[in-house]
Amino acid sequence: MKLVVQRVKYASVKVDNKVVGKIDQGFMVLVGITDTDTKDTCDQLADKLIKLRVFDDENGVMNNDIKSVNGKLLIISQFTLYADLTKGNRPSYFKAAKGEISKPLYEYFCDKCQSLGIDVERGIFGADMKVELLNDGPVTILMEK
Repeated sequence: MKLVVQRVKYASVKVDNKVVGKIDQGFMVLVGITDTDTKDTCDQLADKLIKLRVFDDENGVMNNDIKSVNGKLLIISQFTLYADLTKGNRPSYFKAAKGEISKPLYEYFCDKCQSLGIDVERGIFGADMKVELLNDGPVTILMEK
């Protein structure tokens, strides 16, 4: 599983020109899932994400987690995180899990984050989505398990 975590001032996702998920301060998270991922993988990364300390404290030091700033999550499935370019310029996605594996794990990951006390907004799995965000910092963290 791969996560691209961006600290944002705001983020939203549209499908068919309709906003389906929107947050103010928090993380916009792109989630890529591969065949070897499990619920345990989701649990470990969800816990790590919620404890990630990249929000400024009163001294301007990145020392606070998302709960400390009442932040929210916008979580979007992103199979292209598993793009393989070893054989040319056209990406292969054979390392990305198929929908029957990745969709339930994506939903589980979102639910797990919610169960850890964070408000979660979502994209729509498999849809053509348009994402808008204001990256704060910019702070972008790659997480992988």
